[in-house]
Amino acid sequence: MTPDYAIEVLKKMMTEAIILAAPFLMTAMIVGILVSLFQAVTSLQEQTMTFVPKALAVVGVLFIALPWLLRSLLDFTVEMVNRMPLMVH
Repeated sequence: MTPDYAIEVLKKMMTEAIILAAPFLMTAMIVGILVSLFQAVTSLQEQTMTFVPKALAVVGVLFIALPWLLRSLLDFTVEMVNRMPLMVH
């Protein structure tokens, strides 16, 4: 395996990881901002109020995105397995 090919595979892996993690991270960020805004407006400073809505939202996104997530991981894995003969050279 040449260094250029190794870098290409690593870049592809990192891109796939970012694409798969983005929906969960964006959901947690948006819900966190909304809860923080609500806490600032109402002056409620309950610690569990920040964690529970984020956890529920991320679990909801997980159930919604699970088919896409599995299909994307499966496609990536098949592509990497198909590229294995090229890694020998």
